[in-house]
Amino acid sequence: MAKRSQAQFVKWFGPLLDALRELGDSGKPREVANQIAKNLRLSDDVLDATVKSGGNRFQNQVAWARQYLVWEGLVQSSKHGTWTLTDKGRTAHLSEAESREIFKKWVAIHRDRRKEKEIAGQEPDHTDELPPEEEVVEESLSLLSTLRSLSAVGFEKVCRELLRESGFLNVEITGGSADGGIDGYGTLEVNAFVSFKVLFQCKRYAEGKLVSRAQVGDFRNAMIGRAEKGIIMTTSTFSNAAVQEANREGAPKVELVDGAKLVEMFQKVELGVKRRDIYDVDLSYFEKFRT
Repeated sequence: MAKRSQAQFVKWFGPLLDALRELGDSGKPREVANQIAKNLRLSDDVLDATVKSGGNRFQNQVAWARQYLVWEGLVQSSKHGTWTLTDKGRTAHLSEAESREIFKKWVAIHRDRRKEKEIAGQEPDHTDELPPEEEVVEESLSLLSTLRSLSAVGFEKVCRELLRESGFLNVEITGGSADGGIDGYGTLEVNAFVSFKVLFQCKRYAEGKLVSRAQVGDFRNAMIGRAEKGIIMTTSTFSNAAVQEANREGAPKVELVDGAKLVEMFQKVELGVKRRDIYDVDLSYFEKFRT
């Protein structure tokens, strides 16, 4: 891993501010990342690269760039998943050299805070932690490794449980080789009056193996006429072309859940994990999915 002074996510500071301005001063993380990619005409090689936790490296780096911009007061901190420019951020235009200075400034601030707490005999907390160049969280790696160690059928079953815990009803696995690429289905109830059928596909992939555009297209073709919505869940991630295909205008939208998002969903409903200081994987829970 590169040294902190060479952190690669610094180069996205300025482009992130530019992207937010073009989006009307606010946007969801995926929208912001897509706008940066569009503005800079980034290659698929950049957009498809992954980190060890199974997530997308580019999106991960953009997220850490946003964190530094929050500390600098250029982007608002939001608990609702929307990134918004502050008044200061609306007029800020950062070169890479200026971005590097912001990075060094906050490295020094957090280092000094840790030292002060050590001298005072206090334990550092999460607010003193500096993000690494890549977000590699041990519990995330452990959970993904556990999911990848299951059989294909076992992974389908644990995804079924995840959907049930996430509010889906009547979740079933289709099974067999004649399912047309559909691994299962369920019902998502929006309210007492509205519900719709959802089909899902599970891809238990090793790190670095991407779900392709063709696979997303094949899944959509299999779901047309059978359900209003489709979900693909994987322990890896999706190619940039696959993401574009999933969101193609004029075609039914396919929701994509990569390894990083999958971990977040397991943690959110505390399925197969136990919350202590961090999320520990409950290996005993997954044993029933190994048969």
